Amino acid sequence: ITKQDASSTLSALQGGAGTSTNMFMNEVLAHSASTRCGKSVHPIEDVNLHQSTNDVYPTAVKVAAIYGLRALAEQVEGLQGAFQRLEKQFAHIPTIGRTELVEAVPLTLGAIFGAFAEAFARDRWRTFKCEERLRVVNLGGTAVGTGLTAPRNYIFLVTDKLREVTGLGLSRAENLVDQTANADAFVEVSGIMKACAANLLKICGDLRLLHMTGEIRLPAVQAGSSIMPGKVNPVILESVMQIGIKVQANDFIITECASRGSLQINEFMPLLASALLESMELLGVAAEMLARHAEGIEADEAACARRFNASVEIVTAFLPVIGYDRATELVHAFKQTNRTDFRAYLETELGEERVNKTLSPQNLMALGYRR
Repeated sequence: ITKQDASSTLSALQGGAGTSTNMFMNEVLAHSASTRCGKSVHPIEDVNLHQSTNDVYPTAVKVAAIYGLRALAEQVEGLQGAFQRLEKQFAHIPTIGRTELVEAVPLTLGAIFGAFAEAFARDRWRTFKCEERLRVVNLGGTAVGTGLTAPRNYIFLVTDKLREVTGLGLSRAENLVDQTANADAFVEVSGIMKACAANLLKICGDLRLLHMTGEIRLPAVQAGSSIMPGKVNPVILESVMQIGIKVQANDFIITECASRGSLQINEFMPLLASALLESMELLGVAAEMLARHAEGIEADEAACARRFNASVEIVTAFLPVIGYDRATELVHAFKQTNRTDFRAYLETELGEERVNKTLSPQNLMALGYRR
């Protein structure tokens, strides 16, 4: 196939369940084979022999999607690793947690990044496992899954040959009519990618908030403003978030296309395939981009300490020892003063040694307290 052939494209917005694309490839392969063999190779009689768009196209999409999922799993694994490194790097830094965007109980900055890493770990595992949903193919079923016009020995051998050529663990569907008519496997895979997109959106949103509060510093990748010097905007995070939105939109397209099939065929496979493969590619780009960006994320320990020490919520850590009523008294009394460092106030009331021990990163992350 020449570079010109390979670069030729057809719109995904085509009717016929992919017949235009299938016939295009038949023509390309026939032309290439004729040139190499020195004799005429017919696009229908030879290249398309024993095949139909209805079994070739969905099978091709599944093969492409499996390759895409494997690449994506590796890219998400790299993202997971980047945040695991930040988890360790920030493990010693106490900060204030937030619920409803309001200060809550303390934890470490490392724990926050560890939670991000765990979410990406689930994404990696789900992406790896959902390949199984695509390994069953309908190749050999021809037009409606009955194998009409194809020799039986071909039907039994063609998937084995495809498995040998691709190196993928493909298997022929036990019910070829089902696999020809129904596209729910693609919806399931898209749902996995939608979950990954949701995590990217949530985590990038959290990183923007932490950058805004000054607890972390994002690497500057461009001038943040054409008018405000020194401004660092979270442009990489916003780019990743837009990818997440696009993937979620593609999930809607994939779901709609799968549900719009009629009787023995899904006429909307081209658009479904385009959205599915685009989502894989975009998520891979997002994972790699965010992983690189994460390498430059720094913690502002002084800013974290200021917020931590000023928050009255750190008194929650003392409840098992001093009780709720005494803790409430301390908060009310502190608010009557003009002081801003609540930790220093606690040290005068409860003793520096007790405060330092109770508010140490080790104690905060000890999973409960020992009586």
